[in-house]
Amino acid sequence: MIEFTFWDILRNLLFATRWTVLLSVAAFVGGAVVGVAILFARISVARWARRFGAGYIALFQGTPLLMQLFLMFFGLPMLGLRIEPWTAAVCGLTFYASAYLAEIWRAGVEALPRGQSEAAASLGLHRLQELRLVILPQAFRITRAPVVGFLVQLIKSTALASILGFEELLKTANAINNATFEPFKVYGLVAVIFFLLCYPLTQYARMLEGKTAFR
Repeated sequence: MIEFTFWDILRNLLFATRWTVLLSVAAFVGGAVVGVAILFARISVARWARRFGAGYIALFQGTPLLMQLFLMFFGLPMLGLRIEPWTAAVCGLTFYASAYLAEIWRAGVEALPRGQSEAAASLGLHRLQELRLVILPQAFRITRAPVVGFLVQLIKSTALASILGFEELLKTANAINNATFEPFKVYGLVAVIFFLLCYPLTQYARMLEGKTAFR
């Protein structure tokens, strides 16, 4: 058993936390970009595009995230495509996030009064201009609270990347625990770190929810 002081454990966990944060940011940004594309498909006038968007969302919402990560990391090499744990984690979490974000934003679009589209059409705006200038800015604004709430879920979901061997917070905690045999101390600190990452975002989401409800 290796001797680790409390501060040694905390320092190593904080060092690993930066990778958890970086993975969360990368997956959220990537998920937002892909999610917007899926949103356009979901609200398209083309029937095939709507079906594709609905199928994409159903696939990634209806299957476990862990299985998606396994397929990304262990399945792609069988097709001849080597992939690193970081890349697999980012890609898997990006696709997962994009499905949920697209559905959140679609609900925001459908929550807008139909008169918004009619007003845009009366101004001579074509479909893309209507979405870019009128519909999407309002949909994004009214869905800020659930988007921030989903970010909290995404941060906690990064812990699954440890299964792939990616050295994020939980993977580092497992290594320290195997060396120290102090699970209560190690995983207690991990819980505190996740709480400190997520709690401010949870409160921010509640504040945004209150503002949206007030309006």
